[in-house]
Amino acid sequence: MNAAVKLGSYALGLAVVFGGALGVGRAIGPVGAPPAEDHAAMTAPSAGAAHGEHATEQARDDTPGGLQVSENGYTLNPLTTTIKPGEPADFRFTVTGPDGRAVTGYQVQHDRKLHLIVASRDLRTFRHVHPEMAPDGVWSVRLTLPDAGPYRAFADFAPTGGEALTLGTDLSVAGDYRPGALPEQSRTAKVDGYEVTLAGDLTPGKSSRLTLTVSKDGEPVTDLQPYLGAYGHLVALRARDLAYLHVHPDGEPGDGRTRPGPEIVFHAEVPSTGDYRLFLDFQHKGEVRTAGFTLGAGERPQTPAAEPEPEPEPASTPSKHGDDGHSH
Repeated sequence: MNAAVKLGSYALGLAVVFGGALGVGRAIGPVGAPPAEDHAAMTAPSAGAAHGEHATEQARDDTPGGLQVSENGYTLNPLTTTIKPGEPADFRFTVTGPDGRAVTGYQVQHDRKLHLIVASRDLRTFRHVHPEMAPDGVWSVRLTLPDAGPYRAFADFAPTGGEALTLGTDLSVAGDYRPGALPEQSRTAKVDGYEVTLAGDLTPGKSSRLTLTVSKDGEPVTDLQPYLGAYGHLVALRARDLAYLHVHPDGEPGDGRTRPGPEIVFHAEVPSTGDYRLFLDFQHKGEVRTAGFTLGAGERPQTPAAEPEPEPEPASTPSKHGDDGHSH
């Protein structure tokens, strides 16, 4: 992993703030409201901070990363306009720079020049894939989205000589769309015979320790394999607006103290109450798997009483692993 772009101090774990990605942290207030005054300044790792260093960034009162298609002159441009549910498609896109041309120079972050996250708006489908770039700056990846409906794609990258950015764009998969409810809160996830349990709570405005423990057939997994330079990767999306956070765990392979399981420890700071969807990527026996969790932070917003509504149509069935990479 490139030391110039590693996230800040691993001494007690990685503390990050929602709205940042791969080293950029920014405050996000409650959905639809300006950031609270007590969140005006937060400590976040700098994209250029070396291992073991801290950088303090003043939170900016603007649109958080991942919710905008353009930032600092860089724009995410999807070139694929038609995706059919359940059918593999070559998803193509470019990132144009301040000069209007497709960017071809990228810094390597966590073993890749660009990370692409695709999630359905109901947060039931999740993809973390790594496209390939052609010499002309066009990125492409084989992508299968199982159900019709709205999706959000996040491009996580750092242009050469620039700051790390997360840009987002909406995708639509045509067909009979039946929105599903957010998966219920749970601290246990099962995937391919593995069981992952989550310990810890999200407290708005405070660093929260999250411990994820991996087991298989009732036995702890103690030989997790490094994936993208770590024993686990955690992506979290805030329900409703899909504010984005890519977190990396406490320690790293080969540092002499971090064990390859069964526990993977993260430290994350969320800025608001509400529900969050967390996706853990881990690798074992040569295959990457994804475990998903729904976790609430603080008290849920109170909503006025409303007249009873007719029962909704049945929710779509959660997606299964696709052929385009690991998924949930």
